[in-house]
Amino acid sequence: MSALTRNEAQLRAQLLDVHHYAVTLDLTTGDETFDSTTVIRFSARTPADTFIELKPEELRSATLDGHPLDPAALTGNRLPLTGLTEGPHELRLDTRMRYSRTGEGLHRFTDPADGETYVYTQMFMDDVQRVFPAFDQPDLKAVFQFTVTAPAHWTVLANGTTTRTGDRAGDGAGTWTSAPTPVISTYLAAVAAGPWHSVTTEHAGLPFGIHCRKSLAPHLDADADEILSVTTACYDRYHEKFTEPYPFDSYDQAFVPEFNAGAMENPGLVTFRDEFVFRSAVTDTERQRRAMVIAHEMAHMWFGDLVTLAWFDDIWLNESFAEYMGYQTLTEATRFTGTWTEFGMERKPWGYAADQRPSTHPVAPGPDDVPDTAAALLNFDGISYAKGASALRQLVAWLGEKDFLAGINTHFARHKFANATLADFVDSLAAHTDRDVHAWADIWLRTTGVDTLTPRIQEGAGGWTLTVDRNGSRPHRINAGTYTRATDGLLERSDLLDLDVPTDEVLSAAGPRPDLLVLNDGDLGYAKVRLDETSLETALRGLSRIPDPLTRAVVWGSLRDMVRDGELDPAAYLTTAAAQLPDEGDLAIVQGVLAFARHHVADLYTAPTDRTSALTTLTTIARDLLRRTEDGTEPGLRLAALRAFIDSATQPDTLAAWLADGTVPGGPELDPELRWRILARLAVLGAADEDAIDAALAADPSATGQQGAARCRAALPTAEAKAAAWQRLFHDDTLSNYLFTATAQGFWQPEQSALVEEYVTRYYPDAIALGARRGPAIGQAAGRWAFPDHHADQTHLQAGYTALEDPEIIPMLRRALVDQLDDLARTLRVRAAQAVRAD
Repeated sequence: MSALTRNEAQLRAQLLDVHHYAVTLDLTTGDETFDSTTVIRFSARTPADTFIELKPEELRSATLDGHPLDPAALTGNRLPLTGLTEGPHELRLDTRMRYSRTGEGLHRFTDPADGETYVYTQMFMDDVQRVFPAFDQPDLKAVFQFTVTAPAHWTVLANGTTTRTGDRAGDGAGTWTSAPTPVISTYLAAVAAGPWHSVTTEHAGLPFGIHCRKSLAPHLDADADEILSVTTACYDRYHEKFTEPYPFDSYDQAFVPEFNAGAMENPGLVTFRDEFVFRSAVTDTERQRRAMVIAHEMAHMWFGDLVTLAWFDDIWLNESFAEYMGYQTLTEATRFTGTWTEFGMERKPWGYAADQRPSTHPVAPGPDDVPDTAAALLNFDGISYAKGASALRQLVAWLGEKDFLAGINTHFARHKFANATLADFVDSLAAHTDRDVHAWADIWLRTTGVDTLTPRIQEGAGGWTLTVDRNGSRPHRINAGTYTRATDGLLERSDLLDLDVPTDEVLSAAGPRPDLLVLNDGDLGYAKVRLDETSLETALRGLSRIPDPLTRAVVWGSLRDMVRDGELDPAAYLTTAAAQLPDEGDLAIVQGVLAFARHHVADLYTAPTDRTSALTTLTTIARDLLRRTEDGTEPGLRLAALRAFIDSATQPDTLAAWLADGTVPGGPELDPELRWRILARLAVLGAADEDAIDAALAADPSATGQQGAARCRAALPTAEAKAAAWQRLFHDDTLSNYLFTATAQGFWQPEQSALVEEYVTRYYPDAIALGARRGPAIGQAAGRWAFPDHHADQTHLQAGYTALEDPEIIPMLRRALVDQLDDLARTLRVRAAQAVRAD
């Protein structure tokens, strides 16, 4: 299939105006394919030749203005349209399309819990072509209207409100028609069909609905009030911020199975991964994360849907804004007021990591850096989301929120229902400030890399001075907090300094130097920060005594970066966690520290000979937290501690006893998520077998249960289990995206390095062949989840570099491998620095 180039898109946009898509889908024709008939009305500005894109199983017929086109002319995914005259045209195409099992195009899923089937579209980046033909580029917006025939007991959802307009004689299949949309981009068109369980309401004169599989109905009902409350609160807050009203006729949120992303901003029909319908206990931080995704996707109704990028070099105009607005608006409008702490602990590190790899790119890359849709797909990463949101937070700190919002509203007014570029956005901001926004954009959005800020404190007679060294090129407007240890051991903030970095100014203060100085206090900047020697000692001994959780998150982030850069021994990070987490009151911090300590410190950065000791430290931390939460007042913290204990256990006895009893002493009772987590760890430790997995699956035959069973089977420490898992991963092309991921997650285990050593060299040719066969979604999953990252040695690293030279490797897999190999090289550097310190 040919990726659309930017040059081709620009040429076609100069030639055509696309007006209307009438799409008819018949979802009753079988389990493998569906019928798709499309009528497109468009106009040519001049006589021209062009093409339309489609990826059919069969192109039955095509007519242009009533004249037949030769289906055999379809080459790859392009059907030529030659000899167009100036003026209006009508293109009609009758196709048979194939359902997807990889979350691309029209994904079909049969729920093992009850046998019910669901389908939903995921059209991004160029997967609309798997569902219906289209002039598939973001700046050829049009009106979309769907007519869908579906089984009698199904409900059909679409971008516009849907109505059941008739029933077919014989089988009672229903015909559903959607209201026409305003003009939107092709990748935003959406349909979801199946026997949905729905909860509906009305707000601000519009219908609102949430939908999920029938088997998840009790779980959706339990959280419906919270989901709808967050939704309507964000809706109201956005209307306070934005002068343009919500531009669509309804707001549905469908929680769909086997979704590849967190969610997708289809106007009027947002789709979410249905893991957000919690069937087991979750922490409040996880509820906050769901709420943030709701806020993020609603922000897209303006940033991306009302005003859309002209080409994918400006994807940040969608994602960075939705990310920033999601966190900020959630903080302002809901009970989730600690969102920026979670952002600093879990989201921002994603941006920092991505920005230090060879694959880094500017937040707003240049047009030549995104020559086609295949290249554009690679930029959905921590830079476009987390770094971009951080840059916008820095922009607000520099510009002021009033001028920032005024610029945004000007941008909406100028470009509503149209397309815009970075230059358009900067011009809108510049209309409301005397500051040089164009220079800011060049410095922050057109450059790569992370600056590092290091304080230098010098004590003198009667006072102390502060200078800040910058390793990097960007200006930073940040705060520096100074803290003094009180008599009760708490660290009290003595001052909050407003800094512009770089500067020739030397800040001076009277009295003794602070016990702790924290650069970027409040986390308004985007930079790695270091601690001076005294502050580092204070942090390692008393981090939990800092009063503000966001400040603690900044300090934990500094320690994390020092470990990643080989400047702090991983063992020191674990020791600090053991000393500080039992007194930590913020759940996002506890979860973030435990996650980094488990995966990065224990599994990667710690030498294999010391890994058991690292895991023992983690289980000790978990035990301390479990003891703290025995009174039942902190259920979220108890759940986080319990998960950490399970994942780090080195002996099976306690876990086996809990699984047999169905409960943890002192609570909680084991829900499905905890049962599968325990069984997976027991499988790794050799204390579970196929019979135990079969019994667990019989007790929980859900989709989640099937994924749990796949993960457990792949984790069994036998040659037979590993061979069977490898066969499923790389040679069973019917495996769905979620079952692929679950199997990959179970396969590689640090405890089983010797057992799977032979598969390390097999990985590269098998993954490259798999990506070529199954496409970007599975290719990315193979690079992310099936990569042998625990096997850190130079031989493996060189094998990976050699594999990157293979011309058959698809772009998504190549990008994933570049990132994984860079992380592998970092692991080796951290271990080498650790060995030097030990000597």
